[in-house]
Amino acid sequence: MKIDSVRLGVIGCGRIAQVAHLPAVAKADGVQLVAVSDPSETLAHGVAARYGVTGCTDTGELLGHRLDAVLIAAPDRLHLPLGVRALEAGRHVLVEKPAADTATHAAELQARAESAGRKLQVGSMRRHDPGMAYAKAAMAELGTILTATSWYRIPATLRRPTEAALFPALVVDEDVRAREAGFKADRDRYLLLTHGAHVFDTLRLLVGELTNVRAQLAHHGRDYSWHGTSRLAGGGLVTFEISADVRGEYAEGIEIYGEHGHLSIRSDFPFFRHASRVRVHLDRTRETRTPEFGASDPYQRQVEAFARAIATDAPTDPSGVDGVAALRLIEAVATSAAADGKEVEP
Repeated sequence: MKIDSVRLGVIGCGRIAQVAHLPAVAKADGVQLVAVSDPSETLAHGVAARYGVTGCTDTGELLGHRLDAVLIAAPDRLHLPLGVRALEAGRHVLVEKPAADTATHAAELQARAESAGRKLQVGSMRRHDPGMAYAKAAMAELGTILTATSWYRIPATLRRPTEAALFPALVVDEDVRAREAGFKADRDRYLLLTHGAHVFDTLRLLVGELTNVRAQLAHHGRDYSWHGTSRLAGGGLVTFEISADVRGEYAEGIEIYGEHGHLSIRSDFPFFRHASRVRVHLDRTRETRTPEFGASDPYQRQVEAFARAIATDAPTDPSGVDGVAALRLIEAVATSAAADGKEVEP
């Protein structure tokens, strides 16, 4: 391990920590895992044993270790209080998306980070997909954006066997799982927060600010689908779909048309470790580019970017401000859908 590695603690040892963050940290350059914490003894000590680090059942105990930063992988409702504790202890914070359970709480977390002079990065890992990074760089070639269409569809039946094949064996505390199921029972709110954070951060990354939202919701049983439109600050139009669950395969993509060309993105379920497939067409030159990136772990690249931001005092990507903006759009969608498509400003 490099001497200048960022010394990291992970708060929360549940599913997303075990399948995404901890495996990424274990192979990341410039990061050293020091300790993990979770109120569950089963999770804290079981996960710690797998990584050969200290396991704590108290956040204060974890923060008592010599750490530079923490990664918060606890439930959304705990992001603000845990983030504030870490910032007050002088630690930089990488928080799983969404940044908090509400835009107000996310804004408070961002303000606390600024006041403490610490880094705050939100875990929207798609920004660290090399295909998505290429697409972002190519956006300037398209000129003024006329239209963008985004879809994000999570499978129902096919998700479980896919995850079983790709995920490592998990340490499970059945009491914790049952308790968290109660918080997830408000399914439409839970799904929109979980998936909307990703969708709207990606849209903002590529096409800029969305100035208004009109959205409607359809659902049948456990299946929910939000469809909506928005206008860009430059006058262009955006349409989006967030569906969970669908009776088919995972589907995620974006189509963007500008005055000079077209950009197409297709992204796979992230645990396949495929970089997003990007196609850029420039109308004036009849040029079409389809770069290849090979396999990539966006969770690893995310934590490495966080470590570099700390080491070089560079901005985080995405920032706390980006996290707030995504949540404001999510809340605008919920408000608009509740009013059957009324226009709402985020």
